[in-house]
Amino acid sequence: MDFGNSLALSLSFLFLLAHLSHSAIQLPGWLGDKNTQESVLRLNKGAFTAPFDPTRVTPLSWHPRAFVYKKFLTDAECDHLINLARDKLELSMVADNDSGKSIKSEVRTSSGMFLQKAQDEIVAGIEARIAAWTFLPVENGESMQILHYEHGQKYEPHFDFFHDKVNQEMGGHRVATVLMYLSDVGKGGETVFPNSERKMSRSNEDGWSDCAEQGYAVKPRKGDALLFFSLHPDATTDNKSLHGSCPVIEGEKWSATKWIHVRSFDKPSKHENNGNCVDENDNCPIWAKNGECEKNRVYMVGSEDSYGYCRKSCKVCSS
Repeated sequence: MDFGNSLALSLSFLFLLAHLSHSAIQLPGWLGDKNTQESVLRLNKGAFTAPFDPTRVTPLSWHPRAFVYKKFLTDAECDHLINLARDKLELSMVADNDSGKSIKSEVRTSSGMFLQKAQDEIVAGIEARIAAWTFLPVENGESMQILHYEHGQKYEPHFDFFHDKVNQEMGGHRVATVLMYLSDVGKGGETVFPNSERKMSRSNEDGWSDCAEQGYAVKPRKGDALLFFSLHPDATTDNKSLHGSCPVIEGEKWSATKWIHVRSFDKPSKHENNGNCVDENDNCPIWAKNGECEKNRVYMVGSEDSYGYCRKSCKVCSS
């Protein structure tokens, strides 16, 4: 699935979720009738997994686009992911803006490790559910990263899209992030968006840390998942997606992150293999004919930071 189509589907579906979360509409055969206690839409993979229930999704912000899914994971799934990672943690790294290499930094002081894709039935089931929620294919996702924050540990505000071209060579920019909270936190550990349009908006709930006051914040609650987009629908980077993990003040924080790219992260694209002048979508000739080379230039042709997907049809390269 290409980025243009998959992102459009994601946005359409999320608008549906936003509507469902504030209405009493039932979808027969999917969400069940009034006597059904939970969604009947279940995924085949994964033991003791939660059903996929779009009525649990609430939109938080449109700039950046952010949504929270209450109890996306079961307690058993959370505990399982922690147990897979507990004895394999290493100091977390960050990507160097120039070289793209992973380096140590005081900006990020947690510890973590990466699971393998579909490492077991539980992990595969969670990955499938993420794909169902985001409408972005499983192959566009990186391996899930499990993170552990102890007292005082944090991740300073940063972007999930890349500033270097090295990291963009595999799968392009990260378009979306699904952040799953695996534990409750006594105090602190919030996810904060300093540039959010809702920066001055705050719930009446007590217990926010000083760090959370710097922007719109989401409290870590075991089983909840936060989805936010790092790119606009036209594939340009969204500076309002700046986000950070506030220092843990009481207790500890466990989380799981799934980064999702604009195209497959499992294999390089055609133009990355040999530099040929190609289209990466069968619809490119039609889109070009309809003027998308100018209307949606970043996606179709590319920019300094990203390679276009319809360069042949837009006639900006030679076959």
